[in-house]
Amino acid sequence: MDQLIASLHEALPDEAILTDPDVTATYANDMAGFCEAGAPAVVVMPRTVEQVQHVMRTATALRVPVVPQGARTGLSGAANATDGCIVLSFVRMDRILEINPVERIAVVEPGVVNAVLSRAVAEQGLYYPPDPSSWEQCTIGGNIGTGSGGLCCVKYGVTAEYVLGLDVVLADGRLLSTGRRTAKGVAGYDMTRLFVGSEGSLGIVVKATLALKPAPREQLALAAEFPSAAAACEAICEIMARGHAPSLLELMDRTTLRAVNTMANMGLPESTEALLLAAFDTPDPAEDLAAVTAVCKAAGATEVVPAEDTAESELLLQARRLALVALEKVRSATMIDDVCVPRSRLAEMIDGTAAIAERHDLTIGVCAHAGDGNTHPVVCFDPGDADEARRARISFDEIMALGLELGGTITGEHGVGILKKEWLAREIGPVGLELQRGIKKTFDPLDLLNPGKLF
Repeated sequence: MDQLIASLHEALPDEAILTDPDVTATYANDMAGFCEAGAPAVVVMPRTVEQVQHVMRTATALRVPVVPQGARTGLSGAANATDGCIVLSFVRMDRILEINPVERIAVVEPGVVNAVLSRAVAEQGLYYPPDPSSWEQCTIGGNIGTGSGGLCCVKYGVTAEYVLGLDVVLADGRLLSTGRRTAKGVAGYDMTRLFVGSEGSLGIVVKATLALKPAPREQLALAAEFPSAAAACEAICEIMARGHAPSLLELMDRTTLRAVNTMANMGLPESTEALLLAAFDTPDPAEDLAAVTAVCKAAGATEVVPAEDTAESELLLQARRLALVALEKVRSATMIDDVCVPRSRLAEMIDGTAAIAERHDLTIGVCAHAGDGNTHPVVCFDPGDADEARRARISFDEIMALGLELGGTITGEHGVGILKKEWLAREIGPVGLELQRGIKKTFDPLDLLNPGKLF
């Protein structure tokens, strides 16, 4: 420990190195439940690339594991510390280095908060689309590490589609630049995409070049109530099959709706089994809403309410924004799953999750990025009740198994981390696992970068 701290001090100021155990313990874990976390030896908060390089050279020389962290809003344990590790926190590397309207790019450090970047580019008439629900807190580095998504993915895509280039500090301290600033580029292997979603296990992102889009028009939304998940999913499939391009397409099941009603008194009918929210930022959103209204009614919607202006749209979308907060109030803890299935299997996923909840006598609400098939079953439980916690964990695993059975994936945007290591192996199979481990060994032969995550 003394040698580690002394070596770090050779190139880092005192204020960048935290060693008080009471302080370092607060950096031990992210927001995931059921994920073990160790005790960090030290927390380092660098401000420069050179400082990060020094940390990695020190870690390699002393064989000390390094766990990179952003805002720790993750939900898979990917940012959890291991015993004796260096936690490398990027909250102080938070500069927006460039916003270029001509090239439509932004260059940022990893600690830039998503919402801060979004607002900064909006001032120049530009748009950074990836918007995780934690966008007011989460950082771009964390978004890149987990390959995160958000509400607008149905039209604009996920983080991976906006990362043009990266500067990455490797395990031995060398600096690697990947990708480009140009709109096109296919030289060599796509190393940039390799790092996106790697959860800090291959290298430490210290700078990112991100693609931007022109600012979209203001969107108009509608809310459609359905008597069953199957009817709502029939409407979703028809909306996509007809070529509509909603900027948002979200679904909430009856459990989530009732939780929101209880918390916010929104007056949603108790008979509603599923609520579909759709929004458009097209040149004529009212025309698109009229077309989708017809689709929803044909699929059996009992009520469709289109907004007339952006203020009404925000009111309609409020129920979705409150969903996770409302479910957190049902019990003292939640586990948020992240299973993505083909759109055509959404109803089976929702109904199957309801059956799992009934079988284990639990409250499990489902909200979904319906246009992507990305469901977020939220298991509500009391961690102080050992039996209920056990049933919660079993239900979580059964939900992931159901997703795979339906041709889906165990994570659409939250990542694998610690929580889903066993399930990654099941999803990609032994050959895929062998190759991924081989890639890890090439970049990190000493297994120092975020060890114990992914596999």
